[in-house]
Amino acid sequence: MRTLRDCLPMGSSILLLNLVIVGSPSDKAVESPKPQYEHGETRIPAASAGEPKREFSLKHAEDYLTRGAEAWAGQKKCVSCHTTAYYLQTFPRLHKHLGKPSKKMRDFFVAEFEELKGSAPKKFERGTSTAQVVYIAAGLAQWDRHITGKLSSETRAALDFMFDLQLENGTWQSLACWPPYESSAYQEATVALSAVIEAPGWLDAGKAGKLLRLKRYLRENDPPHDYARVLLLRAGLQSKDLLDDTRRGAITKRIWELQRADGGWSIRSFAKPDEWGDGDRTKKLQREPEFKNPPSDGHMTGLCVSILRDAGVPSSDPRIKKAVSWLLNNQRESGRWWTRSLNTDKYHFITYSGTCYPLIALAKCGELD
Repeated sequence: MRTLRDCLPMGSSILLLNLVIVGSPSDKAVESPKPQYEHGETRIPAASAGEPKREFSLKHAEDYLTRGAEAWAGQKKCVSCHTTAYYLQTFPRLHKHLGKPSKKMRDFFVAEFEELKGSAPKKFERGTSTAQVVYIAAGLAQWDRHITGKLSSETRAALDFMFDLQLENGTWQSLACWPPYESSAYQEATVALSAVIEAPGWLDAGKAGKLLRLKRYLRENDPPHDYARVLLLRAGLQSKDLLDDTRRGAITKRIWELQRADGGWSIRSFAKPDEWGDGDRTKKLQREPEFKNPPSDGHMTGLCVSILRDAGVPSSDPRIKKAVSWLLNNQRESGRWWTRSLNTDKYHFITYSGTCYPLIALAKCGELD
């Protein structure tokens, strides 16, 4: 079995020390004194299950997401799947509530793409470079869809290069050991499909043939776990010819089956510990104090609500209302929602998407109007 050390990409700037899985079962013991995000004057405290809850505040959530993305971009200087990528996938969609997203962040995406495009081909045979290209294309497509309303030359170039990197089987190279973002090639395939669907006019420019291998991959390969099935449902709602009614209904039914009594969902209910891709994290997950009864979290609750709303479930549905209530009552003092990382008990970067998804869900339910 590959270990977390084996999953480190060549040239990674992440210190192995920061990737060690801490064995203590208590939250107090595993909390890191280091900030979750830190750069210049920005210092966002470590994320933990013990962070106090607050009355819902859109402003605090926006502040957490903006400062976190800018700090990561400034310090790490990469489009990470878990932070900066979600900024540009979220803020353009919510610009009516959050205001126009930072052009500085879009410029950062473009600059990172240009650097990646000029890299040697071997760079895309391992590591996170391919995933970065996919997420850059997806983020730029969201900007074009919701901010300018027209396809930019940068987005067109990113999508074209993304398909240049496509494998023969229809998906993309994946590091496969940082779930949920790179837990399987399935993840990247669904993000790539979203990028294509969202990019205004890209398919009208004779590009439809490039989708054939991608759609065939998603149709013919079984998702590795329920989490991937949720992503497949989202892709199927964006591209109507991807799933038939029977399969769409089965995944929707499974989502409802996994809803918890408090109205939320837990990402840990959507896959077994050994199903999250490569890397030795099974023992880490099994040592968690809530292993047998994992609590609801922001990432999965927000994701499920947003997808169910896209699937046509009305916001008046009692089950949706209960989930919305959970979201409104479980924001933390920093503005984020708590979600424990599947990988290490160090920084819990999943709280970033675990804050983006709740805002998208609340917007789809009319709670941000």
